[in-house]
Amino acid sequence: MLILWQRLRPSLNWLLGLAVSLSFVIGIGALPLFSEGAIAAVLSNSEPLMEVSVHLGNSAEELKFVPDHLEFIAGRRYKLILDNPSSQKHYFTAKDFADAIWTQKVEAGNVEVKGAVHELELKPGAIAEWVFVPLKSGTYELHCSIPGHSEAGMQGMLSIAEQQPA
Repeated sequence: MLILWQRLRPSLNWLLGLAVSLSFVIGIGALPLFSEGAIAAVLSNSEPLMEVSVHLGNSAEELKFVPDHLEFIAGRRYKLILDNPSSQKHYFTAKDFADAIWTQKVEAGNVEVKGAVHELELKPGAIAEWVFVPLKSGTYELHCSIPGHSEAGMQGMLSIAEQQPA
């Protein structure tokens, strides 16, 4: 755990600095969930990683997300498993949602991506895993940004609920 903390600390410091800077620039109080300690607490928590799966399209070539509505709880750690069983590429696009979470990593094939992610492209047969912690409650739009796909029904909603006190 100490090694993980040492690897994540520079990113967490940057995120905390950004939250504090934004609080002065736009006149809001710094969000308490953006603190270095809050994210470290989530990472050291013994709660199991919550896995959620989403299919981008299907083998019948229907343009939809299955499921098309996902609910998360702020402060919990999730692994979102995305797969594309169709014969065409699709995008998992949710910029506002991505801005409301802390991404630990996105893993696809033998590649691991760290840092801000707003959109994932999944080619036919592809699988990607997105590990993150929701930080800001709200309801966010999900869509496939390929022209015509969203209009044909490839859209959904992502919700983040406030963490309930124990």
